[in-house]
Amino acid sequence: MITFSEQRDIAIEQILPIYELNGWSSAQKPQALYQALLNSHALVSAWNGERLVGIGNAISDGFLVVYYPHLLVHPDYQGQGIGKRIMEILKKRYEQMHMHMLVADSEAISFYEKCGFTRAGKTEPMWIYAGNDH
Repeated sequence: MITFSEQRDIAIEQILPIYELNGWSSAQKPQALYQALLNSHALVSAWNGERLVGIGNAISDGFLVVYYPHLLVHPDYQGQGIGKRIMEILKKRYEQMHMHMLVADSEAISFYEKCGFTRAGKTEPMWIYAGNDH
């Protein structure tokens, strides 16, 4: 049975495999990744017993805007509704916010559309990015 938690007592050794298996370049900066997750406005994790199988976070000003930078599920557990449930928990926490934002590419676009997100008009995502995974 999968359980969900908003506790932050997660070891970096539990987090890194999910990022590595999903090919996220932030795994190459483990201490920065760890601090970023622990210092997020919200952090939701999914567990199969003692095994971390999913994680998602939010950054927010606490009043108007929330941004969802990370949502990952271990490849062995994808397609079971874990990512959707993490997003539901996060969206519920921020339901009064004026704007919910995220950046999605490839197959993640249809996933987020199923979670209620739509393309942001004629806007274009822009960044200065140190990774190489997109």
